[in-house]
Amino acid sequence: MKILVTGATGYIGGRLVPRLLDSGHEVRCVVRNPQKLSLYPWRDRVEVVAGDLLDERSIKDAMVGCDAAVYLVHSMAAGTDFARLDRRAAANLRTAAADTGLGRIVYLGALGDEPTADSRHLSSRHEVGRILADGTTPVTEVQAAVIIGSGSLSFEMLRSLTEVLPVMVTPKWVRTRCQPVAVGDVLDILRGAIEDRSTDTKVLQVGGPDVLSYEQMMQIYAEEAGLRHRIVIPVPLLTPWLSSWWIGLVTPLPPKVARPLVESLRTEVVVTAPQDLVPIDPTPFRIAVRRALSRLPGGVITRWSDAASQPAAPEPTDPAWSGGTVFMDRQVMPTDTDATHLYWAFSRIGGRAGYYGVDWAWRIRGMLDRLVGGVGLRRGRRHPTEARIGEAIDFWRVEDVVPGQSLRLRAEMRLPGNAWLEWEIRDTEFGTDLIQTAWFRPRGLAGRIYWYLMLIPHRIVFPRMAHRITAAAEERGFACR
Repeated sequence: MKILVTGATGYIGGRLVPRLLDSGHEVRCVVRNPQKLSLYPWRDRVEVVAGDLLDERSIKDAMVGCDAAVYLVHSMAAGTDFARLDRRAAANLRTAAADTGLGRIVYLGALGDEPTADSRHLSSRHEVGRILADGTTPVTEVQAAVIIGSGSLSFEMLRSLTEVLPVMVTPKWVRTRCQPVAVGDVLDILRGAIEDRSTDTKVLQVGGPDVLSYEQMMQIYAEEAGLRHRIVIPVPLLTPWLSSWWIGLVTPLPPKVARPLVESLRTEVVVTAPQDLVPIDPTPFRIAVRRALSRLPGGVITRWSDAASQPAAPEPTDPAWSGGTVFMDRQVMPTDTDATHLYWAFSRIGGRAGYYGVDWAWRIRGMLDRLVGGVGLRRGRRHPTEARIGEAIDFWRVEDVVPGQSLRLRAEMRLPGNAWLEWEIRDTEFGTDLIQTAWFRPRGLAGRIYWYLMLIPHRIVFPRMAHRITAAAEERGFACR
């Protein structure tokens, strides 16, 4: 099939397109600014056309020759006028589908009974579904509740609140029931709906196997993230405006997005009409959270293709607040020495070779680690220069190694979070660069405090380490001439 995807630059669209391509379909993406797709690894596999759903002519031109269209856009980030914009966009798509003889529209809407005026976001999502279904083109409306995956608005709000606040004074909506669904399940259902050849208009309600309150979701997240039990104190005084302001303060979500989202959280969103047409074994909430947390910050940041097979992981063009908090220290050292000598220099890190001029700091860190029950530096290393995936180097574990090119270590010291240290070699016009990167993914408030307390030691240790590694490589290169 040839499938028109609107919203390809969004959270679901960026994950759905490669699945459609891998299933053998042709994909045409309509976007207002085609350059926004340039970072996607599948960009060269799709047809991209410039168009705007608010312009009926451009969307009709983009739809010509397509068998189905996927409607994944909404205007919530536009502010208070988002409902009017959504109505206009949906009407334009409906008219274009009728005029071009499109076979089916698939729309990702919102789960829940018809909401009241208190929830403008959910009201708008239901209204879009009615507008699309009012045309002559068959429509499948997939209604989903909170989608669990790194980068999802609702999940990132849940993540940020739970990570940052060990004690929360919350609105009463934390006890509203919800039926969260894993992002991978939503993508499978959307793909099945697109491939449906029937001529019926239908609504598919989808949710995971667990019906939970938002408070229960926070506690499960805390368990999976290795955090202490969260103390949640619901109070009746927090209005949606106050709640969205507070969320904007303690999380990276923009307040203009948080407010309609908070309003919708007051409405119960559970499956009331189970569908036999949904051919999946739904993923439990705990497993969905575990998958969203399982990606490696180092791998995701430097090599987005590492996460391509995991729909719960961040994508390269997700908003900056997606994927949780990851702190980073990066040192880039240019040199004219050969890459072979650079690799030799950093591949011998630890053990008897030490840490290049800052050994005293690492010895202190090793002693502190042993005092709190960690392994310290006593493990040393198996071979003075050879590193294999899975083996120990002091209180590190070799997580990834590309001989002659890169080495990544994962910290096994006692920390309020997860840490990685990586060296890579980059060829340049004038020689080579050593890229040394330290990542830290904090666990709760204690992890954030730890990182900021260590800022000054890190400013001393990491630049000196990168400089000494480069100097050692250059010295070895000079001796080999």
